[in-house]
Amino acid sequence: MKTIKIILKNLALALFFFLALFLSAGRITYRQGWLYVAMYLIMTAMTLLSMRGNTELMNERVNPGKGIKKWDKILLGISAPVYLIMLVVAGLDSGRFSWSPDLHWSLYILAVMLTLSGHSFFLIAKRQNKFFSTVVRIQTERGHTVCDTGLYKIIRHPGYSGMMISTLGFPLLTGSLWSFIPVLTSVLILLIRTHLEDATLINELEGYREYTLKTRYRLIPGVW
Repeated sequence: MKTIKIILKNLALALFFFLALFLSAGRITYRQGWLYVAMYLIMTAMTLLSMRGNTELMNERVNPGKGIKKWDKILLGISAPVYLIMLVVAGLDSGRFSWSPDLHWSLYILAVMLTLSGHSFFLIAKRQNKFFSTVVRIQTERGHTVCDTGLYKIIRHPGYSGMMISTLGFPLLTGSLWSFIPVLTSVLILLIRTHLEDATLINELEGYREYTLKTRYRLIPGVW
């Protein structure tokens, strides 16, 4: 029943995003739009398959418990309209008014690679960390502990790294260079969220401060 609820929620969200993109483009023959649809459906299928057999994590991601940070609610509230703006700008640009020049076919291949590799990185991180929630909170009732294996040996927030990689592929995927503006805004929000989440875990999760001494970088090895 929980799986069906997740599928229906994802389908409803997908339909909303698709309508926003194609209505902005003003035509059904928007090939970049159909490429986006294909990638979105593939990523949704990957996400659902990755959650099979993990009821506890599925419950946490669908219905997070108490203790969600107020600043995280604000950032998530900002992220949703920013993503919608990305779609609208892309549709108006490459779908309707052609503000951006036509991109070479190789850039679309690069976009697919960025999108799928970033999402795969995100899903691996989620699979390796049983406390991987959609919100920032200390999951006391689940016995929250530090995850320091797999990708988490290399960087402290591999899920966010994967999200950034796939997000940066969006302008090339839709052929809209103007959509880089909201995309970079989305990346900035992720950077802020990473910083605030890291500080929260250092102050509130036992063992995390020691973990940061072993795994020094948050998102990019050797950089930050």
